[in-house]
This record gives sequence, C-alpha cells and structure tokens, in this order.
Amino acid sequence: MMLARDCFEAQRSASRRNAPSYRDRIAALRSLERVLLDHKDNIVSAISEDYSGRATEETLALELVPTLGEIRDACRHLKSWMEPRSVPVGWQFWPASARIEMQPKGVVGILGAWNYPLFLTIGPAIGAIAAGNHVIIKPSEVAPRTAALLAQIIEKTFPSDYVAVINGGTSVAEDFSSLPFDHLLYTGSARVGKLVMKAAAENLTPVTLELGGKSPALVHPDYPLRTAAERILTGKLYNAGQTCVAPDYLLIPRIRQEEFLRIAPQIVARMYPQLQENPDYTRIIDAAHYRTLAHLLNDARQKGAQAIQINPAKETCDENNRVFPPTLLLDVTDDMNVMRDEIFGPILPVVPYQTLNDAIDYINARPHPLALYYFDSNSSRVNNVLARTTAGGVTVNDCIFHVGQTRLPFGGIGPSGMGHYHGVHGFETFSKKKGVFLEGRWTPLSLLRPPYGGIARRILSFLVRG
Repeated sequence: MMLARDCFEAQRSASRRNAPSYRDRIAALRSLERVLLDHKDNIVSAISEDYSGRATEETLALELVPTLGEIRDACRHLKSWMEPRSVPVGWQFWPASARIEMQPKGVVGILGAWNYPLFLTIGPAIGAIAAGNHVIIKPSEVAPRTAALLAQIIEKTFPSDYVAVINGGTSVAEDFSSLPFDHLLYTGSARVGKLVMKAAAENLTPVTLELGGKSPALVHPDYPLRTAAERILTGKLYNAGQTCVAPDYLLIPRIRQEEFLRIAPQIVARMYPQLQENPDYTRIIDAAHYRTLAHLLNDARQKGAQAIQINPAKETCDENNRVFPPTLLLDVTDDMNVMRDEIFGPILPVVPYQTLNDAIDYINARPHPLALYYFDSNSSRVNNVLARTTAGGVTVNDCIFHVGQTRLPFGGIGPSGMGHYHGVHGFETFSKKKGVFLEGRWTPLSLLRPPYGGIARRILSFLVRG
C-alpha cells in the first residue's frame, strides 16, 4: 500500500511539472462520471453494508445524484470559470491593464466523512480536479467497504500521481493532516477539526472545515403545522439523522406543541410502519455511535427530559440490530448534553417558544449553526429572520435541500466550519486568484522616480487631495 507521504511527493512533483489543461480536466471529470455510473450498484451495496442497512433510494438521492450533478455542472461551466477576468486599473496607472487568473493551488488533500461516504468524499475532489489540482483522498475508516471501493475505482481510473486514495485508520489520518498540502479539506466533528487545523497550521496549509453543529428548525405559528412536521421529520430521519445538516432541534410555538406531538407519530408511522425489518430505515453506523446516542438520551432523561419514542410496530431496537427509534425530547434544558453536542441521530429535542423574537434570541445565544430551517409563507418575516440570524446555509419551508444546489456555496461559519465548496465555489476554493498587472509602454509613474522634484511633489499633492 502506498504511503501518504510517498504519494504526496509524487503528486507534488507532477503538479509542478505542468498543470492540467482544460481538456485534461474535462477528461478527468468525465472519466470520474463514467466510473461512478459503472459502479453505481457496487457503491449502493458497499454503503449499505457499512451501515448494515441503508435504503438504496437514499444513497442514490443523497449521494450519487448530487455527486454526478457536481461533475456535470463543472463540465458545463469550466471554460468560463477558467477564463481570466479583466479588472479596471486606477486612472493614474493608465494605459496599464490588469486581470485575475485562476491558478491551481497544487496538491489538495481531502479528508472524507463516513455519514455520506461518497458525496462528502468525492464531492470536494470534483472542485479540486476542476481547478486543475492533483488530489489525494483519505476516506473515513468508519465506512471501510466504501473506502476500499473508492480506492479500487480511483486506482483504475487515474494515475496515482494525479488522483489517489489513501486508506487507513486514525494514525494514517494524523499523518495525512501533517502533510504540507496546498489546501486541505476536512469534513467531520469539531473536535477532530481542531486537530486537523492545528496540524495544517504547522505547514501554513489553508483549510476548509465542514463541521456541522446544532441546526435549528423554526416554525412560525401561521405556517401549516402538518406540512412543516412532514418536511422536518423527513429531513431529520434521512440516514437515521446521521446528516450534518439534519434539523438538530425544533423551535415550535408553545400553543402548537401539543398538536405537533399528536401528528408527529402519525407522520413517522406512515413513512416507517416498521423499523427493524424496514429497508427504508437506515441503521446507526456502528455500535459505538449507537451507545453515544443512548448516552445522550439517558443523560437528558436523568436531567428531567421526557422522551417519546416512536416505534410503530413495537419492535426490539437495540445496539445489536443498531436500529434507533425516532425519539422526541420534551422539557430539554441547556445543561443536557443533547442540547450541547451535535446529535447525529434520530433524536429531536422540541423547544417551545412564546414569540418569534424569543425564538430568534434562542438561536442567536448559541454557536452559529451549519444550517437553519425556517417555515413561514410571509416574505417580510422570512427576510427579517434571515437578516437577524447567522448560519452556514438556509432552506426556507423545507430541510436540507440547499445543500443540493450546485450554484449555492456550502459551508459553515465559526464553530460549524470555515470555507465553501460546491460548483464554482469549490473551483474558487481550490484555485489561487492570481492578480496580474500589465504595465503600458509608457507609464505616468515614471514621473515619480528619484530624484524627486517639483513635478513629483505636485502630482503627489494632487493624488493625496483626491
């Protein structure tokens, strides 16, 4: 198995010999598209095996479709993205000109995530390839079958000094983070994100961090509650809540809480009449994560929360089968771990509010989330909430779908991450915007060369006055 450092040295040498041309990049992106389509069934199977059960439809809709969408969008627009952009120069520099050129950074490292092991691993690599970089990918070891498959299909599609996959555990990831990449992207927890950033700082490597956090769903009293509940619970229960932009807690008008508690079990039962034997309901990725969710729930109960588990068929759900039932949590408080940590599972705390201002204050009193979901048909109120809150991205009147828009930047802010990618925003993240100034055959600046005299002083006096 190739070592990460050996692979990096080979790619750095190759990247400095010559940058991939427009034709090279398009060919690489089309090759990636073909190999993903050729191995579609294998990808679905590998991800399902890593989870011990995940719906084929979820993998297709939430992983393969957006990944292919990123490739196709890049192929459609890459020529215009690569075009140098003329910019005006100050009048005092006429007749000079200036432009911005988009230059590859060099070698880009991608540290992928286990919860969407295709989209969150290959997705960032698409922007890096489009920008003309060489790329090394480190998939998450928590999804080992998918990681092995990615290594196999990338190895047979690209030379290792262009695009490569390095697999391994925590020690490999640590060595990977310490390499002097020209850019490093990590998707995962804030705790590990700090370690990645610390390692990258030793090499002054720029980083993009996609970290998640506690994304609120806020429902206005006037919005149809059943519609909001259906969309929130759908977004929450995709991948059994193991989604970085899943609604992490629900802010609901106090006067409508009982109505929500009545209709939520009906909605869940219609989507998932069974849990244990239902191929549409995803398992928790491993026993360790299942125990984490159980500890969050037990901690909340011990501190006074009321848990409502929704298990329509009254099946056995435990660490052995890794089926965690959808759970609503009432009477939550800030001292509960479930209100401090990202949940990453099908537990939904329900927080009642009195006024919309109270709900906004509640959101703003906490770290900026990766996503915000607001349900309201009044455009002036929507704009007010958008203006008064800060989040990495927003979907209004639904959940999650802003992530699937290739024209929108995806990324967090503060504790939920830094930097953006998707579409042109990924291309720009992995490019160096190189400023180029082209001096004219004659320049008025020649009048400002020593020895300074009266002309220079008059020109400077005029420029200072504006």
